[in-house]
Amino acid sequence: MVRAHFHSLLAGALVLTLTGCAMTGDQPDYPEQTQTLVGQVPDWSTEVDGEPVTALNDLIRSDALDQLIQQAIDANPGLQQTLLTLRIREAELRQTGADRFPDVEAGFSASDAEDSDDSYTGSVSVSWEADLWQKIADRTAAAGKDVEQQAELYRSARDTLAADVMSSWLELIAQHHAIAIQQERLTTLESNETLILQRYRNGLGTLEDLDSARSSTASARATLESDRETLAQQERALKTLLGEVPATGSNVPGDYPAVLTPLADLPAQTLQRRPDLVAAYRAIEAADYRTSAAYKDLLPSINLQAALEDVADSPSQALLTDPAWSLLGQLTAPLFQGGELRAAADAAELETAQTYQAYRETLLDAVGEVEDALGLERSLSIRQTHIAEALARQQSTLEQYQASYRSGLVDILDLLSVQQETYDLKEQLDDLIYQRLANRIDLGLALGLGVKS
Repeated sequence: MVRAHFHSLLAGALVLTLTGCAMTGDQPDYPEQTQTLVGQVPDWSTEVDGEPVTALNDLIRSDALDQLIQQAIDANPGLQQTLLTLRIREAELRQTGADRFPDVEAGFSASDAEDSDDSYTGSVSVSWEADLWQKIADRTAAAGKDVEQQAELYRSARDTLAADVMSSWLELIAQHHAIAIQQERLTTLESNETLILQRYRNGLGTLEDLDSARSSTASARATLESDRETLAQQERALKTLLGEVPATGSNVPGDYPAVLTPLADLPAQTLQRRPDLVAAYRAIEAADYRTSAAYKDLLPSINLQAALEDVADSPSQALLTDPAWSLLGQLTAPLFQGGELRAAADAAELETAQTYQAYRETLLDAVGEVEDALGLERSLSIRQTHIAEALARQQSTLEQYQASYRSGLVDILDLLSVQQETYDLKEQLDDLIYQRLANRIDLGLALGLGVKS
C-alpha cells in the first residue's frame, strides 16, 4: 500500500517536471567565452629576454628577504583577514552541503491537565528532501566554487604582499643611496664654502660668491633632512607590512641585489597562473550553478518524513517502548508566488552575466599590467644606458671645471652648476636602477608568479 502511494507520488512529479523543464534558463556559455577572450591576447613571450623562474621570491636570492616575506605572511593583519574569510567560506560550504542529508529530531513532552492523568510523549522524526533535480547539489557546488574563489583571492593577496615587501626592501636600499649621494653633495658644497671663504679673506673672491656657496650648502642640508625623514617613513611602512608596530630601524644591504628578469611565457600559460583571474573564473562557475538552482526552484519538490511516537503514563514508558510509526510523502509544486521565483531566476542569470563582465575587466587589467611592465623594462634599460653615459661625460666636465676654477678661469657659479648637474645625474642613475629592479618584481607578479610557501 505504501509502495503504491509512492509510485503515484513519483508519477505526479514526472508530469510536473515535463512542464517545469520548459522554464529552464537559456544563458550563454560564459566559461567557454572566457577561453575565447584569452585566445585573443597577443603574444608577448619574445618581447624581453628573461630567466625561467617559478616563484616570485626567486627573483631575489636573499635569506634575509625570505624571512621578511614569511613574517609578513604570518602576521600581516590584512592577509589574515583574507584567510579568515576563506575559513568562513569553508564553513558555509559545510553548512550548504548538510542540506543533502536527512534531518533527525527527537522530542519529549509532558502534560498535566485537571481531571486527567499525566501524559508523556516521546518522538523521533526523520525528514528528507529528495534532490531529484540536483538543486541542492547545484547550491553545494556553488558554495564549493566560492571556497575555490576565496582561496585564489587569498593567494593573490599573499603574492601581492610578498611583492610589496620586496619592493619596500629595495626602496630602503634606494633611499640609503639617495642619502649617501646627498651627503656627498653636501660635503662637496661645504668644501667649496670653506675654499671660497679662504679666497675671500685673501681678497681673491667676492661676497656674492660666498653667499651663493652658503645658499647651496643650506639647501643641500634641508634636502638631506628630508631624505632622512623619507627613509624613516619607509622603514615604518615596511614594519606595518610585516605586521609590527611601526618603528624606525631596519637592516638592508648596502648595494642593490641582483634581481632576475622573469621569462614571459605565452599569454595562455601566463594568465592561467594569475590567481585573480582564476578567482574571477570561479565566480562565473559559482554564479552559473546558482542560476541553475534558481530555475530548478520552479520545479516540484518531494519531501519524505518518517516519525515514531509513543504516548505513555510515565517518562520511562514514553521512551519509544511501543511506538506508533507514520510515513509521509509530500509532493509540492509552485503555482503562484507573484513572480518571486521567476524574478529570482532572472536575477541569478543577470548576476552570472555580471561575473562574466568582471572577468573581462580582470583580464584586461592583467594584460595591461604585463604589457606595461614589459614596456617599462625596455624603456628603463635604454634610459639607464643614456644616463650612465651622460654621467661619465659629466664627471669629465667636472674635473675640467675644478681645474679651471683653481686656475681662476671660471667663477664659482659655473663650478657649482656643474657640480649640481653631476650629483643630479648620480641621483637619476640610481633611481633608474631602483625602478628597473622594482619593475621586475611587478613583472613577475603580473606574470602570475607566486611566493614560495
